[in-house]
Order: sequence, then C-alpha cells, then structure tokens
Amino acid sequence: MAKKGESTLRSWLVIALIIGVLVSLYRASPDSSSKTDDVTLLEFYEAIETGRLVQPVTRVIDASSGETFFTGEMELNGDLNKDGSPKKRKYRVTLVPGENEQVMDDLLNSRINVKLEERKSFISPAILHILIFVLMMGLLYWLMFRRAGGGNLFGFGKSKAKLLDEDGPSKKITFSDVAGIDEAREEVQEIVEFLKNPEVFKKLGGRIPKGILLVGPPGTGKTLLAKAIAGEAKVPFFAMSGSDFEEMFVGVGASRMRDVFSEAKKRAPCIVFIDEIDSIGQKRTGAGAMGGTHAYEQTLNTMLVEMDGFNANEGVIVIAATNRPDTLDSALLRPGRFDRQVVVELPTLKGRREILELHGKKITFTPDADLDRVARGTPGFSGADLANLLNEAALMSVRKKLDGVDMETLDEARDKVLWGRERKSAGYSPKEREYTAWHEAGHALLQVLLPNTDPLHKVTIIPRGRALGVTMSLPEKDVLNRTRKYFLSQMRICCGGRIAEELILGDVSTGASQDIAQATQIAREMVCRYAMSEKFGFQSFIEESAFSATNHPPAFSDETSREIDAEVKSMVSEAYLDAKKIIEENREKLEELAKALLEKETMDGRDVERLIRGEVAAENSKEKDSSEQTAEGENA
Repeated sequence: MAKKGESTLRSWLVIALIIGVLVSLYRASPDSSSKTDDVTLLEFYEAIETGRLVQPVTRVIDASSGETFFTGEMELNGDLNKDGSPKKRKYRVTLVPGENEQVMDDLLNSRINVKLEERKSFISPAILHILIFVLMMGLLYWLMFRRAGGGNLFGFGKSKAKLLDEDGPSKKITFSDVAGIDEAREEVQEIVEFLKNPEVFKKLGGRIPKGILLVGPPGTGKTLLAKAIAGEAKVPFFAMSGSDFEEMFVGVGASRMRDVFSEAKKRAPCIVFIDEIDSIGQKRTGAGAMGGTHAYEQTLNTMLVEMDGFNANEGVIVIAATNRPDTLDSALLRPGRFDRQVVVELPTLKGRREILELHGKKITFTPDADLDRVARGTPGFSGADLANLLNEAALMSVRKKLDGVDMETLDEARDKVLWGRERKSAGYSPKEREYTAWHEAGHALLQVLLPNTDPLHKVTIIPRGRALGVTMSLPEKDVLNRTRKYFLSQMRICCGGRIAEELILGDVSTGASQDIAQATQIAREMVCRYAMSEKFGFQSFIEESAFSATNHPPAFSDETSREIDAEVKSMVSEAYLDAKKIIEENREKLEELAKALLEKETMDGRDVERLIRGEVAAENSKEKDSSEQTAEGENA
C-alpha cells in the first residue's frame, strides 16, 4: 500500500514539474514564431531619430510578470535584401517603471503610431511564485528523501543491507550445497535448531550465542555457510559488507549500524551477516594514535552496544566473516557478542573430493576423468579455487571442441590456476631459451636430489604467467606443518637456477629475481617467526602491527635487527654454497636435463627423475644390446 501511495506522489510531482516547465517556457518565449532581440533604450531612440523604426510600435503590459515593454520591427542600418529593400529585425525594449510615461511622450512627439496590448494572466504573480516554490520543495523532497531511501539526507544513514527472506534466493542454499567443511557445518547446526525451535532452548535455560565469527582463509566458504544457515532455518537474512557502513561523512556508519539492527528486530528471528568485518572491527587505538580514526570507532562502538547493550536483541543472530581475526578489537570477541569462533579451514583430501563432486554436477566428464586424482593433486586449494579449476577445464574443453572434460584438460586447468597459462606465442630469442633451459634444469636437479622436498610434478621452458619457465612441485598429501630441513632444502632449490646459469653459461640473468626474494623470505621467516636459527634460539622477532596497542617499546633493538640481517645473509649464503657443490658434482646430469628440455620443452616429473637417476640411460643401453643381439642372430 505504501508503494502505491509513493508511486502516486511521484506521478503528481512529475505532472507539477511538467506544468512548471511549460509556464517557464511560456514566460521566457512570448513569441516563439521568430527571433526577438532585446535592445537598449539608447538603441531604440537612435532608431527613432534615424527613421529606421517600423510603425506601428506595440506597447505591451504583461499582467503575469508585471512588466511593460515595447516591441515591433526596425530596419537594419546598411543591410539590404536582394531586391534592395532594407532588412528588418524584431526587437523588444523592456522599461523600468519610471520610464514608461517619458518614452510614451517621446514616441507621440515623434509622430509614431503606438498600439496598446494587454496580456492578462489566469493567475496572479504572487500565487505563481508560491506554486513554483512549492513545486521546487516537492521535487527536492522526492529526490533527497523518498528516492534516496527516506528519513536521512541523501539516504546516507540508511542501511545498505540486502534482505534475502525465506521466499527469496536464500531458500535455495542449504547445507546440501556446502561441502568440504563438515566440522564448521556441525558447529553452526545448533543455530539452525534455535531459529527453528527457540522455545526448546529457553525451556532448559540455555542461551544461544548472539554472534558467530567465521574465520578462515579466502575462498573457503564462509559466506556460503552463512547463507546455508539462513536457508536451513528459513528466516530473513540481512547481508552486507563491513565497508558498506562507511562514507565520506562522519557518523554515517554508526547510523547505518543502528538502522540495520532496527530492521532486524522487526523481522526477528533473523540473521544479520556482515562480511569482511575487519574493516569496521579493528582494534581501537586511542586518540591521536597512528591508524586511529574517530569515524570507524563510532561504528564499532555502536555495533558493540547493539549486540550486547541496554537494549536486548532477542532473536537477532549476527554472523560475521573475516580472514584477519588478529586485527579485531577484543571487546568484539568477548562472550555476549561474538561468543563463538568457527574456523573454516582449507579442505582436506576428502573435503576436496566432495567439493569437486558438488561443483562437477553441471559438468560433463569423459570416462578417463578422475576427480580423486584431481583432489590428490590439489593440496592447499580452497573451495573457490576448486570451483575455478573445474570452470577453467570446462572452458578449455569448449575451446578444444571436446565432448566432455577429460583428465588431460583437468591437469592443464590445475597447472593454469597454480602457475598461469602457457604463453606459447611469447617470442623470445634462442639465447633466452637456452638460459631458461639451464635455469629450470638447475631447479629440477636439486628438487630431485635433495631430501625433504615435495615430488617434482613438471618442468617446462614454455612461458607461464610472468615466468619464462617453471619447475612445478606438488606435495603427495595434505601438509599441516613444515620442518626446518624442508625450508633448508627449499632455499637450496631457489639457488639452483642462478648457479646453473653461472656455471654453464658464465653469466647470470634477471630470471632469478623471484628465486632470490623467495630464498631471502624463507630465511627471514625461519629466524624471526619460527625460531629455526641456532644463533637466536627460541625467540620471536615479529614486529608489532601498526593497529596494535600504542606506547609499546619496539620488538627488538637496532643491534638485534643488524644481527638478524647478518644471520639471514649467512643462511642464504650457506644454502647457495651447498647447492653449488651439489650441481658441480652432478654437472653431467644437469647437461643431459637441459638438452632434453631444449628438445621437448616440457617434461613430466617422473621422466626427469628417471633421467637424473640414470634409469633412462640404462634402458637405452638395454635396448641397444637387445637390438645388437637381434642383428647378430639375423646375420648368423
């Protein structure tokens, strides 16, 4: 009903606007048949004296505007038509009240014929001005209040939350659409039970959590899980992002926070979902501190009060999602606000298999497509990554004009997601191709020979993404933590490309820039974060965040900082020397691998391992002996 009344109001406002425009046009153009020029009184008298004024002259008294003016035609000075007659133009002379009688007397004295014309108005000027004012106010009200959302200037204080009720899209998403996060799903199951049967919990004296914080890496399904909760419980679902609360004006975020809770109370029981809550829930730093802004603190304070203040929010459950829980204010995480933190981790092997099956329902696969193998080959992938992998594979199959997605395409899609798409058209010189082959051969050699490394997956000198070549490795199973020996081997693998270039070609290239950065980062993390340095022992040197509490002393002194730099340099240098020693001892295998890469461009990890371990040479020798024996038998 309200929508119908608002539509009627808009229609009347549009009609009034059209009338106002027409009236304005009528007043602005009294004679639209031809152009009329405004002339000054001095030009008017000059035309009278020179005899260029065409008679008669019309004296117009306009009642609607209260103006008096003379109008007519005058000849242009020296401007003639083709037949020799002077050209004419229409004019209008507007007079001030004191000039009317004087000009009239001058015209009569000059024997100029004057006609009188009175233009009457159906409405008085005073009433017309009032109507125009009312029209403008009505139009301003419609633009600033009704159209913008009502109640606040330009709708700035109005919540931007999107409501998905039980009859909307949220009903289509249930727990059956969520896979790979069984533990998180079980933790939020009781929220659904409370929303369905709140009386059961109240009878036993239980209090359902007022807020649930979903914590986990990007793409793990936090937002999807919140939608599934609303879909299972069949309750209204308000969804918005933390950044939706902020605008250029201070206080808008707090106003929007109050508005979204006000709307939620009217529809209780319901769910309010705030995605990326860290944008408004950061730790309060205090006045004048670095990073402290009064605006976002107002928004946070309002949220704290709305969740657990004097006004109870019965039936309103707040679900928030973030991948940065360490930046959130402690008052936001206390019991009574976000009572429970649900960790949504990356899926395990079983979870990845379930996610692939869920997203693969709409995709046609060939008989050789093995989702179990894809799940084993994608450790560390999130649900979003797996969905992207299947979508890339489907698009590739369409480009290849296949009847379905086969295993080869699935592997190619995985490599594209991890390392980028092959750029076979990237033209680079034979010299650059040779540098790339030796570089990747150095990495691959160390990947195979060093202990505590991930199995080699593939080596290619075809450009992928921003790299000219890639040495790919994949863990055999899900890895929950890494050891010191693993990091030491990784640093040595990073050094292999530069060492191979320098050893064989006598020069180095810029292709090792990413390897240098990665090796340095590994060493610094080992020293500062994981306490894997014998020199410093069991200590952490992670610097305080800019958003943490102020007035804290530095995490470590300048002298300690210099010692850390020296230790990082020592670890990287030691890794470089060890890697160089291994490559020099296996130079022949390095040369064989580089030549094979120049010939084949891409080699499977198992083929590289067989070549380095000498199994390929042994097989070739057996084949040669067998062929020689066959030839001798034939000759005999």
